[in-house]
Amino acid sequence: MTSRTNSTSRVDYNLVFILFLLFIASCVAIYSAQSTGQYGSNFLFKQIIYYMIGCGIIASVITLDSDQLKKISWYAYGFGLFLLTFLIIAPESIARRINGAKSWYNVPGMGSLQPSEFVKVFIILSLARVIVDHHQKNPIKTIQTDLWLLIKIGLTTMVPLLLVMQQPDLGTSLVFIAIMLGMIFISGITWKLLVPIFSVGVTLISVIFYFVLWQPDLLEKYLGVKEYQFGRIYSWIDPYNYQSTTGFQLTKSLLAIGSGETGGKGYGEREVYLPESHTDFIFSVVGEEFGFVGASVLISLFFLLIYHITKVGMETKNDFYTYVCVGVISMITFHVFQNIGMTIGLLPITGIPLPFVSYGGSSLMGNMLAISLIFSIRYHYKKYMFSA
Repeated sequence: MTSRTNSTSRVDYNLVFILFLLFIASCVAIYSAQSTGQYGSNFLFKQIIYYMIGCGIIASVITLDSDQLKKISWYAYGFGLFLLTFLIIAPESIARRINGAKSWYNVPGMGSLQPSEFVKVFIILSLARVIVDHHQKNPIKTIQTDLWLLIKIGLTTMVPLLLVMQQPDLGTSLVFIAIMLGMIFISGITWKLLVPIFSVGVTLISVIFYFVLWQPDLLEKYLGVKEYQFGRIYSWIDPYNYQSTTGFQLTKSLLAIGSGETGGKGYGEREVYLPESHTDFIFSVVGEEFGFVGASVLISLFFLLIYHITKVGMETKNDFYTYVCVGVISMITFHVFQNIGMTIGLLPITGIPLPFVSYGGSSLMGNMLAISLIFSIRYHYKKYMFSA
């Protein structure tokens, strides 16, 4: 027997509160970042508008149950592939090239729209359906059925991944891979398959990394890869030797965060000049103005968000919902780890924003679309009376 509740009480207000705190953090950080004098746009106002649009997305998706989400998953996936494919062949008037990458559509009255941010969510829905359908058709697991599931997951991810690499956009490609790996680990595929496959993958990456650092001439000789193409890796390993070129952002970010020390310099008291600090390097603004304490509070908010989504995924009895939660967790966790990691020199710099905090309409709306799936899960969750 299920307990009946009205639609208002089924809204996940804990998640609403966490998002509200991230909204406040975003507004505070962006307002300070745009006040440096190098910008002419009011990014704070635009970010508030994007948050309002994101709330509209949540209100639209929250009413969709698991059956409806499964039905639209392949339509959304196909639409995403169309957007990514057309982006490659679109003229400059529709999709201009920015910083060497052709990743955005020009939307009149809105600015730029990056379709890959929404494709991340479409991949999550599609992979969740692939896994659920596979287990329904193959109730008895064997090595062969697990291998076939692994192939289906890989193909579903690789098609949009290859299209994004054509832009090129390494950061988004890594997010696709992170989502895929998270879904694979929870899909029930036997470790007898996963261990050797991932061991080979890790070994291959290690070998490539070795040649990049110590034998780049061999890569150029046999693969035609130029040494300058690994500038981001070299500037990550030794940023101060490249601080006038590819290491400029990282050295300034390290200086900003380090100078914030424990309590920070105070709101609006930044001294380190860091270009584009309102986007990918917003964490550097927080670190300099609010120090270790402020940065820790922001990281704790992300921990609460990921913990809450994990709890939702564990409580639901719907396998499709569980896989969706895992996909969203993988996406947000990788975003947070990669963005903060690159600002403190732990990881190489990629164009990955800090979720819900960095300025950016496409990124924010894509993340709000992902969170709307969690709201939908809670909205349609049936709590059974007399259950444990």
